[in-house]
Amino acid sequence: MEEFLGRARYQRVPEFRGYRNGHLPRRTVGVGMGAVEVRVPRVRDVPQEMAPGGFESAIVHRYERRSQTQARLLARLYLEGLSSGDFEPVFRVLVGSTAALSPNSILRLKQEWAQEYQLWRARPLTNRYVYLFADGVYLKAGLEHEKTVLLVVIGVAADGRKELLAIDEGYRESRESWAGVLRSLRERGLTEPPILAVGDGGLGLWAALDEVYPETRHQRCWNHRTLNVLDKLPRRLHAEARRAIHAMYEAPDRQACAGLRVTYCAQLRAQGQTDAAECLERDWDDFPQEHWIHLRTSNPIESVFAGVRLRTDAAKRMRVRENVLYLVFKLAVRLSTNWRGINAPNQLDLLFAGHLFVDGRLQLTQPPLDETAA
Repeated sequence: MEEFLGRARYQRVPEFRGYRNGHLPRRTVGVGMGAVEVRVPRVRDVPQEMAPGGFESAIVHRYERRSQTQARLLARLYLEGLSSGDFEPVFRVLVGSTAALSPNSILRLKQEWAQEYQLWRARPLTNRYVYLFADGVYLKAGLEHEKTVLLVVIGVAADGRKELLAIDEGYRESRESWAGVLRSLRERGLTEPPILAVGDGGLGLWAALDEVYPETRHQRCWNHRTLNVLDKLPRRLHAEARRAIHAMYEAPDRQACAGLRVTYCAQLRAQGQTDAAECLERDWDDFPQEHWIHLRTSNPIESVFAGVRLRTDAAKRMRVRENVLYLVFKLAVRLSTNWRGINAPNQLDLLFAGHLFVDGRLQLTQPPLDETAA
């Protein structure tokens, strides 16, 4: 008040700015984990040329019932999965009625998330990305009976860090939907094709990669590879198939893995399971041994969305599809801060330089290509 009027109480100054006029009614404002009672002073006869709207406190705004700190706290609780009905009874004991999250508060919160998402989605990509992990995640949202699918892409930058690159709505996991996501990445700066893309083996993703990044090689996640093979086998053969594929997964080098694959595929064909054998033979390649633990699976996406599902499952089904997109974006960005970088990041520059790895080891002199080192 003194700063606005330019004088202390009972002090006279040449420039008139208004008169003190008591206080507004008392109100309680939530601050952190508590609440304080405030009386905001009033000023009358404020000259229009000095303050057209009259005096307004810069500390306690009009109609404000909670501080920005407390608002962020309540928003974080809502983001993490606690509905207002879960935490409001407890917070009302601590901070009084300021703990209430009105529908308008939730609406403003989602509008903020939408703006953050649009800015994030349009940000330029300035790094080089060696590997891409891509997968579609299905969540219950919208009024339709079908689930909403979010197309997610994670990149491994040249320094070994994993980065969330895209979260977009798609129609199932069609080629057109994936191509739209990949073209967006290219337009935002990912012009140099990644060396390898790791996915679930869906034809839509592979077809979109061939269209947008034809030089990028394909690697099927081992977990999805196993599920794809099991889907083509009768249940009585599932246990045997799991053991055989796990042995390939744990093989010490590519030659041993290829030998186990050839033996088991021959066994499948002898049993009349040709489709399962052909499914197992797709999408094989060779990269540094230190990176195998990362490239065998699309786990970076699966691990993030394990935490996301805890929040979306708590909401049962969200009516507005856009809301689940913004909510998942906020959760995924927060969870991605816990990702660890890829092992042996120094090997990434060698891959960009075109060096060949056989059985996971760098070849200083490149041998002629054969079936086991292609």
